[in-house]
Amino acid sequence: MSTTSHPPLPKSIIIVGSGVFGLSTALSLSKRASFSPSEITLIDRSPFPSPDGSSIDTSRIIRADYADPAYASLAAAGQEIWRQQEANQLGGEGRYSESGLVLVSNKGSDNEIYVQKSFHNVLDINKGTENEGSVKELPSRREIEETVGTRGGSGDWGYSNTRSGWADAEAGMLFLRRQVEALKRVEFLTAEVASLVFSGSNTTGVRFKNNSTISADLVILATGAWTPTLIDLRGRAQASGQVLSYLPISDAEQERLGKMPVLLNMSSGMFIIPPKNNLLKVARHNYGYSNPISIPNPEGEGQIKVSVPRTALSDPNLWIPHEGEAACRQALREMIPSLGDRPFTKTKICWYTDTPTGDFIITYHPSYSNLFLATGGSGHGYKFLPVIGDKIVDCIEGRTPEEFKEKWAWRKEAVQNVLTADGSRGGRPGMLLEEELKKGSKL
Repeated sequence: MSTTSHPPLPKSIIIVGSGVFGLSTALSLSKRASFSPSEITLIDRSPFPSPDGSSIDTSRIIRADYADPAYASLAAAGQEIWRQQEANQLGGEGRYSESGLVLVSNKGSDNEIYVQKSFHNVLDINKGTENEGSVKELPSRREIEETVGTRGGSGDWGYSNTRSGWADAEAGMLFLRRQVEALKRVEFLTAEVASLVFSGSNTTGVRFKNNSTISADLVILATGAWTPTLIDLRGRAQASGQVLSYLPISDAEQERLGKMPVLLNMSSGMFIIPPKNNLLKVARHNYGYSNPISIPNPEGEGQIKVSVPRTALSDPNLWIPHEGEAACRQALREMIPSLGDRPFTKTKICWYTDTPTGDFIITYHPSYSNLFLATGGSGHGYKFLPVIGDKIVDCIEGRTPEEFKEKWAWRKEAVQNVLTADGSRGGRPGMLLEEELKKGSKL
């Protein structure tokens, strides 16, 4: 049975997942008058903030620099909120820093087109405004290095955008959580959801690991890279692990590097964000690792194989594979040569929920009534923190923005292998985490 009609406004709502999509949805539901009679419960398996959630980290890039005009426009709207620097605003108290962004690509790579389209989109956004001069083409490696200002750089062609920057990711999530708590509309539960509860094609609630259940008129899955363990998303979304490495720096280095722009090479996926609190992060945004595991089919009998996040919560000694650490080391030597041989003291695998096109999945499930999906962040969801909750609630009400109706819809045809082919990814596809770990780690 296929169900595509939207149910009436629910008396009770369960949101599973307290990341960017889940927490922002809780805030928007709490504020929207049409949901004032609804009881809202937000469930996460970890006390907040979850240490292995993709939204909990030292920093995330905040940019409107997208090859797709719809995402560029939505991100630009989000940036207007990020730029509000009062203490009672999301971007205040150092939660957002507009350091600028240098976005580059390597000559001859498939990612050149993405960077070129992003360049023209941000030019269009600023055209005719006082910010028209904030975007500057960098046609050579020499000009890239001069703009970065670290005596290093990356790429062969790119541009700088002084109106992009970065956010203190964990601080932003803590601020949002306080906003939700202040409204006193949401009940928070810390418990691990083992499965959804179905009655035929109707979703009636969730079952916890201890086998107890709770019911609701609407269940919203906002569980990021763990979503494919709760509903079958094979061929539509897959968890991919990305490498992050951290190293300590001195006060003098913090003062100097704190003024650098974000540097992101779309061809290699390597990026460096200005440090904070004497900690510098070197990371990679590419095809990533998969971690295929056989799990019980969440929608029926038997087993299915899906990529499941492996994190330091379940494996406290987990260190990124040698391949990933070597890539971070090479990027550090290239981008900030003075720190090129400094040891990394911490690493992390950040888990994306990749989709074939890099588009979010924000829609009702086509086969189960009362089940709404808010997932598929594809490694670029955090910057939309100020605006995505309202868009998700619009979709719940059946008012999906026209420009996102196809992009956020349930993909009709599953693909053989999920690789995000939006032009923002590079590197070697098909890497398996377990195989790479067996090759060794920690240089």
